Amino acid sequence: MKLVAVIVGALVGTALRFGIDTLVGTPLSTLAINIVGSFALGLLVARVWPTASPVVRAGLGPGLLGTFTTFSAVAVAVVGLSANDEWMPALAYLAATLIGGLTAAFLGLRLGRRA
Repeated sequence: MKLVAVIVGALVGTALRFGIDTLVGTPLSTLAINIVGSFALGLLVARVWPTASPVVRAGLGPGLLGTFTTFSAVAVAVVGLSANDEWMPALAYLAATLIGGLTAAFLGLRLGRRA
């Protein structure tokens, strides 16, 4: 059942990511997706994980949010910028992703524990 939940969650997460990437374009959409996904996972871990079944956790975590967010897209954006000698934008993008993602996850956890 966990595998089925991951597959279903992955279908939804991938479709959401593709839709946002199509509408907004990369790399800004990747940055926004990763920050929103980090917040959502933090919130879910704090609020849902304590009472959720392993099947629900598998579907929402690695399935939905694991395919919605991705570090490989960040790596491609950073390498693409640096390959064009755009080092400052590459470093700024990487820093924004790491700081934004960690901050969003922290806020999601804090908010989830308060509710």
